[in-house]
Amino acid sequence: MPTPKKGPRLASSPAHERLMLANMATSLFQNGQITTTLPKAKRLRPLAERLITFAKRGDLHSRRRVMRVIRNKSVVHILFTQIAEQMEQREGGYTRIVKIAPRVGDNAPAAIIELVTEPVAKKAVVKEAEAATKVAEEEAPAVETEATEAAEAPVEETAAAEAEAPAEEAEKAEKAEKAE
Repeated sequence: MPTPKKGPRLASSPAHERLMLANMATSLFQNGQITTTLPKAKRLRPLAERLITFAKRGDLHSRRRVMRVIRNKSVVHILFTQIAEQMEQREGGYTRIVKIAPRVGDNAPAAIIELVTEPVAKKAVVKEAEAATKVAEEEAPAVETEATEAAEAPVEETAAAEAEAPAEEAEKAEKAEKAE
């Protein structure tokens, strides 16, 4: 029988792949991190993040959708109470994949997939940026008024110089007429 060409398969059949991913997701939520091969970690990441998004909603329908994948009720309880609270401020990127040395037995590329538990510092960065723009806006009018005053001063000086120039020329012309 030919192998399916629909997409990458981690095991012999799609059903086996779903079961493997469900078991890996259960272990990930139970332990916080797991060590596996890189392709399995890359396939697990979207599933785990989608389950965390359901847990953040917290309603009954979401709990039942998660229970379709994760059959262990205690792990689902941990996901909805502890992990969802940790990820409340985070808008995505709940997991991290870190490549490690190849596996000893078969030299397969190995990776650690873990939950990101650090608090989000995004709001602090946004506040700093907003404060910087306010400071820039406050400095900009001051610089503009100084620039306009500086620009007006030479115009006034040149206007005064131009007004003096015809008067000087008139005096020179009078002196020239007297001399004749």
